[in-house]
This record gives sequence, C-alpha cells and structure tokens, in this order.
Amino acid sequence: MSKKNKSDARGFIYSTDPNFSFEPDHEEVQETLPPAKQTLRIRLDTKHRAGKAVTLITGFIGTSDDAEKLGKQLKNFCGTGGSVKDAEMIVQGDQREKVLQWLLKNGYSATKKI
Repeated sequence: MSKKNKSDARGFIYSTDPNFSFEPDHEEVQETLPPAKQTLRIRLDTKHRAGKAVTLITGFIGTSDDAEKLGKQLKNFCGTGGSVKDAEMIVQGDQREKVLQWLLKNGYSATKKI
C-alpha cells in the first residue's frame, strides 16, 4: 500500500464530503440519576448463553463508571460472576430475589422483577 493511501488511527482513508471532519462527534455526558428515580428491570435470561441462566438488570441511566460500580456491588452481594455491557448488568445464575432485595435496600424503589 502506498503511503498516501494509508488510513489514520481511526480507520479513515478518504472522504469526498467537503464538510467531513475526522473529529468524532462529542456525545453528551449523561448524568447518573439518583437511585430513587432509576427504573430498573430484573429478568432471567437464557438466550445466546448455551442454556445457562443469568439475571439481567436493565434500564440503568447514567455513566458507564456508575454502571460498572453498581454491577460490581451486585455481583459481590450475590457471590457470583457477571459483567456490565451497554448499561446492562449481567449476574450469573438465577439471582432475581437477591438482586431485588439489594436494590430495594439501597434506595432503588422503582425496581420491577419480570
């Protein structure tokens, strides 16, 4: 590949759009709502997990750091593993009752188990 056709660090090679800029659009930083205003949904999910059950907590509104922190606290309380992706907390196993109990105890009053 010749030097003039190499892409930059973000993968752009060439654009014919005169208004195009290589700078990414700045996303608004979303503030984390207080626990009382969060509407979280807890459900059991087995799709795309080879039949293994996981507890899925959705509806979190806030920064990814706060979602990671909440996910870590839930995993520690349940004593299991899991992950956080796209503001969805995944806790391994059927932990719906434990997660609901912890969320209600910590001020997440608008929480619903599905």
